[in-house]
Amino acid sequence: MTADPLPSWNECGAKRGILSFLARVTDDASPDFVPLPERVAVFDNDGTLWPENPIPFQAAFGFDELRRRVNGEPALGDSPMVQAALAGDFGALLEDGYSGLREVIELTHAEVTADAFRDTVEAWLATARHPRFGRRYDDLTYQPMQELLRLLEQAGFKNFIVSGGGTDFMRVWVERVYGIPHERVVGSSARASFDLRDGVPVLTKSLEHLFVNDKHAKPVGIHQFIGRRPVICCGNSDGDHAMLQYTTIGNPRPSFGLIVHHTDGEREYAYDAVTKSTGKLVAALAEAPARGWHVVDMKRDWNTMFSPPEP
Repeated sequence: MTADPLPSWNECGAKRGILSFLARVTDDASPDFVPLPERVAVFDNDGTLWPENPIPFQAAFGFDELRRRVNGEPALGDSPMVQAALAGDFGALLEDGYSGLREVIELTHAEVTADAFRDTVEAWLATARHPRFGRRYDDLTYQPMQELLRLLEQAGFKNFIVSGGGTDFMRVWVERVYGIPHERVVGSSARASFDLRDGVPVLTKSLEHLFVNDKHAKPVGIHQFIGRRPVICCGNSDGDHAMLQYTTIGNPRPSFGLIVHHTDGEREYAYDAVTKSTGKLVAALAEAPARGWHVVDMKRDWNTMFSPPEP
């Protein structure tokens, strides 16, 4: 008997749909066969591969970094937006066109070398713990989605992360955590500058020409940085709605759309139309039946939530 490739998934429509789709597109005798170069799968990150509550993990990093900065530079605490961040008031940062969030990002992500930023993120991941689960943030990945990533790899797919999170933030850990190489990360990004300092090449991050990879920007990012239309798209919110549409509507190849619906308030969180931070899911959920997108009910469809902690 063949081992179950998705053991953390209960028997459900989404699981059957995944296995049926893969069987069709990898069979070279099938009319739905997809050649290897076109086997592209895109995944949102926050809320799709790991949680995004009570705030997105990159925001948690930014807030912790602000606290560290304010300890040495108390004047930073005079800013109302810094005060909101330190109080964990994510809603205030999203008001007025996300101007408060931009200020926090500028303080914690800009005018720093790429190497120094990487080191700061690595140090944070090694010590920070999620306030509810008490585990390292990079230990809190969804085991069912990890199994799906591995299954797609085995089927010859290239997995890409297409997320509103920062490209440089995600590239620190995606290869270790998901097995996805750095070059397959499409996230929010801005211009960096290059110079030689004492003969050493240095890249410095900025917020100039900021590209926020969310909502309608996701298909644009896919076109610009991947150059192939995906045949599999996995998301969890209306921020992924356009990416789901781009993958599945009018695609000349067979396509598959999947939405992770947060329905488990005991093992994780339950939200859709009303959420404490990000991840609002209304329009994509309403459109799913007509488009044939599979909706994963986390409470009903997953028998395991998180991957086991790293030893």
